[in-house]
Amino acid sequence: MEKAIFLDRDGVINEVKTKRVKFVNRPDQMYLLEGVPEAIKIFSQNNYKNFVVTNQGGVGLGYLSKDELNNIHDYMKRKIEEAGGKIEEVSSCVHKPHEGCKCRKPEPGMIHTLAEKHNIDISKSYMIGDRDVDIDAGKKAGCKTILISSKRKVDFEVDYIFPSLYEAAKFIQNNEL
Repeated sequence: MEKAIFLDRDGVINEVKTKRVKFVNRPDQMYLLEGVPEAIKIFSQNNYKNFVVTNQGGVGLGYLSKDELNNIHDYMKRKIEEAGGKIEEVSSCVHKPHEGCKCRKPEPGMIHTLAEKHNIDISKSYMIGDRDVDIDAGKKAGCKTILISSKRKVDFEVDYIFPSLYEAAKFIQNNEL
């Protein structure tokens, strides 16, 4: 069985709610955060399969189409691959918020589906996110969890906290191999 890194998108891989961009509705609004391509390259070089699991309710709400979302993800994957990293697959919950589906985080549906499809050992895998719903999904799925945050303490259970994906990648590289 393989090991994996499940990554939230907005706030972990790319900027959101910044001066440059509020939401990512087009490829030209996808700004990768500093160190992200290098972090994903580290995961790839250390035999982790990398997946993005992202709530994208903007599709269900009509702000963008599924094709537009796929174009954004293709652009993101290309930028990461140019730096030597690899995203195996992007899984998106496109349902409206509060629709009650099993895939929208904090539910673990996207993680379970990808793990089954790609023969992933969840117990050797990580869910990395920037919000409690990401961490909850990882915990429910059985992953180790990492929160990307400048805060040292939060009011929910998480295994590790790092200020950037790059620092999380260095930690995993140094402690899991």
